[in-house]
Amino acid sequence: MYQVHCMNVIAQAGLDKLGDGYQLTEKLEDADAVLVRSASMHELELPEKLKVIARAGAGVNNIPLDACAKKGIVVFNTPGANANGVKELVLAGMLLAARDISGGIRWVRENAADENITKDAEKSKKVFAGTEIRGKTLGVIGLGAIGARVANAALTLGMKVLGFDPYLSVDAAWNLDHHVEHVNDLDTLLEESDYITIHVPSMPATNGMISAEAIGKMKDGVVFLNFARDLLVDEKAMAAALESGKVRRYVSDFPNPVSVRMKNAIVTPHLGASTEESEENCAKMAAKEIRRFLEEGNISNSVNYPRVDLGPIRSACRLAIFHQNIPNMISQIATLLSGSGLNIVNMSDQSRGEHAYSLIDLESSVAEETLRQLEDIEGVYRVRKIR
Repeated sequence: MYQVHCMNVIAQAGLDKLGDGYQLTEKLEDADAVLVRSASMHELELPEKLKVIARAGAGVNNIPLDACAKKGIVVFNTPGANANGVKELVLAGMLLAARDISGGIRWVRENAADENITKDAEKSKKVFAGTEIRGKTLGVIGLGAIGARVANAALTLGMKVLGFDPYLSVDAAWNLDHHVEHVNDLDTLLEESDYITIHVPSMPATNGMISAEAIGKMKDGVVFLNFARDLLVDEKAMAAALESGKVRRYVSDFPNPVSVRMKNAIVTPHLGASTEESEENCAKMAAKEIRRFLEEGNISNSVNYPRVDLGPIRSACRLAIFHQNIPNMISQIATLLSGSGLNIVNMSDQSRGEHAYSLIDLESSVAEETLRQLEDIEGVYRVRKIR
């Protein structure tokens, strides 16, 4: 029986996918698996028993990825599961920035006691006049699951769409409408777009990429939308650009002490994936990832270990070995198994940066002594006998 600890409220539709071999626990120290959304895990002492963390969402900046990797703890996320919910909010943000809808709503509420509100509204509505998005150019930075959906949807609204993604995958390219114009440098997108939306992960290479210099290359009166991460934008530079009028609107899903005080900013309380459908999709995908890993050792959508998939277990035994990505490691493992009289019938070893993962199917079962010898190999983090 596997023990699962939920650090946030997880949609029941996902918990139902865990099945009979799983039991929820209130104690982190008893957990084989953790389901988490936004709770920070950086200050937690991770128990030795913990094998997997599944983030019901895309961003994983609340999880200590490298520390988990060195303990042989696989961290999953759920890319694409909440993409439609975020896409729809991006489109809503673009429309809110184009038309002063929120200002108009506020005026109506403030004048609710006015018996002549119908007549007065006709006089006042010109204050809230805006522009249409049809015929405008939208620049999409990052063409993954969310960015591609935003780009495709904007085309149907009559916009010209420019896309920039130097790491565009084959799968993402297949999902992208061929009318999206792929530009090879970010400057072109910044210079030609009326609206810009960003959809890249937060990492050292991307944090602060929307700098004062980048903003300076944008059109005067541009609208910038950020439903990815606030760290991607130098918000002090953005605040200055809003004050000067260089940027007409900044739409952000990340309230913080800087963004909430910006002139002409529209800030929502991190609502991107806050739909029933998104939360259920993320929870179900996370539960599936946990089950495939714990029951079969297969890894997909991990953010700290490589993808390795040997399918269902059809051999007498399957081993999962987490180790450093260093020379001679596979040779040592194979030599030790062979010396113990074990025959490898199938295996896959893949690496991701400093860390690697070996999944090995054996013709016969493994003795406890052999498992201990594998763990004693220098550079091995963890050994799991799955069956």
